Amino acid sequence: MTEEPAELDYLSFVDYAVEKTHGELPAIDPAAMRLGLTLHRLVSALVYDWESTVHRPRGWSWAGFRVLFVLWLAGPLEARHVARLSGMSRAAVSALVNTLERDELVLRTPAEHDRRAVQLSLTDAGHDAVVGAYQDHNARERAWASSLTEQEQTVLIGLLEKLTTGSAAAAAKRRS
Repeated sequence: MTEEPAELDYLSFVDYAVEKTHGELPAIDPAAMRLGLTLHRLVSALVYDWESTVHRPRGWSWAGFRVLFVLWLAGPLEARHVARLSGMSRAAVSALVNTLERDELVLRTPAEHDRRAVQLSLTDAGHDAVVGAYQDHNARERAWASSLTEQEQTVLIGLLEKLTTGSAAAAAKRRS
């Protein structure tokens, strides 16, 4: 018997939603629906945890951290490359860089090959800030990963990479 909506919680809603949807639309793929809902809920919970415990206390959003993280590991870069590597639009990166530049974490300079393009780099303070933040961020990653054995982590990473490189992901990338 299906639970009543008032008795549902964040996780049990997935079972309820799949059962209810499949009852009304029998042609849907319940396993694909469960996968999509579960992945979305996991990502939302991870981002909420990272933002609330690591990034917001530093005055950053999750998106702001992603820009700093990309610049730390791959920078200096043109803004368009930061957008691509962080999975954000150029407009979103531009808006975030305004704040990060104001906070003296990022420098914006004209690119040498094209004065219309913008080169982004971390300041020394930005470097120190993102390194410190990532240490705390990784502690939260370890806490989440500790629910799985090392072998389970390896299998899950492989499966997620398979989804990330599949035909649906390729089609989505072409649209962005």
